[in-house]
Amino acid sequence: MGFTSGSERARFSLIASLKKGTAYSNKMNKFFSKSLIISLALIGCCSVSALAQETVKSESNANIKQNTLVAKTEAVSKYRHLKPFYSNAPALTEVVKVRFKTSAGNIEMEIYPQAAPNAAKRFVELVKAGYYDNTPIFRVVKTPRPFVAQFGINWRDGQRQWNEKKFNDDPNLFHLEAGTLAFAKAGPNTNSGQVFINYGNNDFLREQTFSTFGIITKGLEIANNFKQVGDPNMGLNQGMLSTNGGAYLKQLPANQQPTMILKAEVVKD
Repeated sequence: MGFTSGSERARFSLIASLKKGTAYSNKMNKFFSKSLIISLALIGCCSVSALAQETVKSESNANIKQNTLVAKTEAVSKYRHLKPFYSNAPALTEVVKVRFKTSAGNIEMEIYPQAAPNAAKRFVELVKAGYYDNTPIFRVVKTPRPFVAQFGINWRDGQRQWNEKKFNDDPNLFHLEAGTLAFAKAGPNTNSGQVFINYGNNDFLREQTFSTFGIITKGLEIANNFKQVGDPNMGLNQGMLSTNGGAYLKQLPANQQPTMILKAEVVKD
């Protein structure tokens, strides 16, 4: 007949609802699958974007470090071993190398004519003239803190005359740091032959126009161990050294014999 029983109609209704439910479920599954794919794609894009940003950041930091290193290298090259007070200090393109053979060992220095022209010129002249040969490191001050080692008194005929040849002060363009060299003096424009090695940062001397003209490049540990003799602050008697240094040194006891500069020479590359 064309009609179904109530039980059959119920069965068909259940089947139809199940089919609809299955179709809906399939649609939802497809929807969630697409959504998951889109979400994963978005996450992937975000991850790639974050990775790209991190890569750019790393490259940027690397570039900054490289540029800083290049700047420092250029500064070292421009000013050799000195540190300028001003960014417009002259480049140190001229170098004279000097070696001191001392009773404590050898030390090597670089002298920079552009750092302090008058001082550098006089120092090289004195080295070539033999002025520093067989002369003492007569003043070594290490207390209350490491300060200076001083040399440059020659009492011999033909050499002592340098003490009367004064030269004018140079501008003080570079820091007076450990190992740097400057001429000692008694007042403005009284530089002659005495030189001191800085044992630490002595920039306070800048106010008195002491000018750095060079630096020890090898053997600073030897210079740091120069023997401390005489008065803890002033060293040996400079008047007696200047008058008759040979006799004065001979009469000193063994424990007061100073470190001696045996030979000073310009070193050719």
